[in-house]
Amino acid sequence: MDYLLLFILLALIAEIFGTIGGFGSSLFFVPIASFFLDFHSVLGITAIFHVSSNITKIAFFRKGFDKNLVIWVGIPAVIFVMIGAYISKFFQTVLLEILLAIFLIIISLGFIIFKNFSIKPTIRNSIFGGIFSGLIAGIVGTGGAIRGITLTSFNLSIQTFIATSAIIDLGIDASRSVIYYLNGYVHNHDLYLIPILLITSISGTYIGKLILNHISQEKFKLIVLILILVTGVITFFKFVFF
Repeated sequence: MDYLLLFILLALIAEIFGTIGGFGSSLFFVPIASFFLDFHSVLGITAIFHVSSNITKIAFFRKGFDKNLVIWVGIPAVIFVMIGAYISKFFQTVLLEILLAIFLIIISLGFIIFKNFSIKPTIRNSIFGGIFSGLIAGIVGTGGAIRGITLTSFNLSIQTFIATSAIIDLGIDASRSVIYYLNGYVHNHDLYLIPILLITSISGTYIGKLILNHISQEKFKLIVLILILVTGVITFFKFVFF
């Protein structure tokens, strides 16, 4: 029972940070859940948890999404998350997660140091960001950091960032949930967690939204980059030294 309460508390914190960062809770939830569940169970539960999480975010931030980014980032992401989800059973994910951690550290530091640098929201850049984030999400369970880097580089407003990211993420998670289920990652003995995580996602998103009401656009971008940097560092040390 103590483990369950701890799991719920950590999931709530992950949802709050995921909302504040704008790229979803899976970036934090996956490493947290991995301490309680096996890797494939984590993938299955995370995808289902994230569906409810993103529906909640869309409800709270529905006025801000960018239709063009939803199309040019979202469609490639959905296609490649299904590919990544299918091939996830053939991969040893440790090396991939280490490489992802190094990438996140370098890119987030780059944007923090060079504050005025931005990437133009062209169709090509949007498609590339969607492909990369979708593929990584399918294989290792979370591609929110890649999408966060992509959307952050476009200098979007807080409302647009979160709403656009949530809509794209909903397509990604709905797609990979089906593949993970077919792969046997969704286990009957874990299904009791779904209603618990549904309530957790609504509560965490609401708390995150209240916090965002007191954060400026500039601080929001810095928070996103710092959260991505911290995640990269923690992921790197987790797999290299433990």
